[in-house]
Amino acid sequence: MEPGFSLFLLSGMLMCGLLLHTVSQHGAHVDKPNKKPNFIVILADDIGWGDLDVNQPDKKANNTPYLNLMAEQGLRLTDFHSPASTCSPSRAAILTGRYGLRNGVTHNFAVGSVAGLPLSEVTLPQLLQKAGYYTAMIGKWHLGHNGPYSPTNRGFDYYFGIPYSNDMGCTDIPGYNLPQCPPCDSSGPQVIRLKRDVHGECYSKVGLPLIENSSIVEQPLDLWTLTEQYKSAATRIIQNARERGQPYLLYIALAHMHVPLAPPLPPDTSATTSRPDDGKVYTASLREMDDLVGVVKSTSDDTDKDNTLIWFTGDNGPWEQKCQYAGSVGPFKGKWQTSRGGGSAKRTTWEGGHRVPTVAYWPGRISANTTSSALLSGMDIFPTLLSLAGVTPPSDRRYDGIDATNIFLHGERSGHEVLFHPNSGAAGTFGDLETVRTGKHKAFYITGGAEPCGGATGRQQLHNPPLIFDLERDQTEETPLDVQTPEYQAVQEKIARWREELLWDIATDKSVSAADYTTDKSAAPCCDPRHAVCRCHPLG
Repeated sequence: MEPGFSLFLLSGMLMCGLLLHTVSQHGAHVDKPNKKPNFIVILADDIGWGDLDVNQPDKKANNTPYLNLMAEQGLRLTDFHSPASTCSPSRAAILTGRYGLRNGVTHNFAVGSVAGLPLSEVTLPQLLQKAGYYTAMIGKWHLGHNGPYSPTNRGFDYYFGIPYSNDMGCTDIPGYNLPQCPPCDSSGPQVIRLKRDVHGECYSKVGLPLIENSSIVEQPLDLWTLTEQYKSAATRIIQNARERGQPYLLYIALAHMHVPLAPPLPPDTSATTSRPDDGKVYTASLREMDDLVGVVKSTSDDTDKDNTLIWFTGDNGPWEQKCQYAGSVGPFKGKWQTSRGGGSAKRTTWEGGHRVPTVAYWPGRISANTTSSALLSGMDIFPTLLSLAGVTPPSDRRYDGIDATNIFLHGERSGHEVLFHPNSGAAGTFGDLETVRTGKHKAFYITGGAEPCGGATGRQQLHNPPLIFDLERDQTEETPLDVQTPEYQAVQEKIARWREELLWDIATDKSVSAADYTTDKSAAPCCDPRHAVCRCHPLG
């Protein structure tokens, strides 16, 4: 990125942050329940907006029956966005309510990362924990796995899951990937190599660990039994919290769609010679994830139905590079970009990269079978849950999420007046807030595509004045507005002012953190360095 442009970007975002901060501090009117509510947040990795059946009813699919039921009995949010278009930045923003330029997490952490989400950041579970909540997490963390950066040191009383993505370590029977991942080495001396091998998207020398609290309980883990283990853990957490009479936060981060899984093969069948039809693998994995959601919902309904909010959403859009193993963006195809080369989903700021399927369910509090087109973000989870719990966030920092309580409970329609989307690796500098949404309009100051299925990456382009699309008329983001029209001029002036204000706000924010992205091979989690791939259980 040109130096002047970075400053231009930074100078163009100021006021938005101040106004966003003001909006987030207004506080919604909350009907106070007799006791503190429970919260279940389910975050699906790399899921597409179109993967939720009820978002595309004309397809007549039946891949997400339990999520369909949750939408029928709750609220479906059609204009909800992940805070970033890749894993770590999205998760950091969800747990802090702050853009990556504030919380310091602008790109993914690695197997050998020595740090993670900066310790100066205050997380949602930390605040709820102090307010008397039992806090538990199941699934993919990806915000630092060493020492003080691990989940149980960032506010969770209990953790059970994997420290990063399920393709960032080898397993004896890999999931489905392109190219296909090889199984772990089963013999030989332990060699930790943190670089991806010749297969491109697989780490073959370090076993994928399954962690409970701060201990590795299985390495390499068995991906094919992971869903059942997660179901058991979630059921136990919900039931135990009910028995204690203690409010709880359960955060479940599912990596099913990142590298799809499917029902395991019979024990006497070779995984390399007998694979399901490729076209059915993704849908099989989607159904398996949906079934897990169904178990969580059913358990919650049986224990404390009227006092539990379940919030399902995604961390970013589909990974197009995975071809038949990638999800559906629905109508949000980013045609301007795809017609010039490059993908328009994960890692990009096109709608397919960050518009994610989202459902909120709370019997008796959220009206059934309702839909909202309010402009919302994963960053809003932080202020909304705190508001519902009656917890005030620290006043020594600025936030970018807004309290969505009145949208959930009272049907209000107003969400973010303006929302920024950060570069997540497709073009520009990591974390730069390069795309702006206000109302039905969306402006791009930088474009460039991520790698699509079998295609080349689109080249980076700077746009000054920006490309502006009308999403009501052009969901596919194909034809930008003519710069000579009064509509363009009015929108461009408003967006330029918002950008300038937010950039100034971030530049003067004394609470801004910086993440340490240093890596060291000794930081890779290893239960027994004497064995190949850190194996801590015998081959079965």
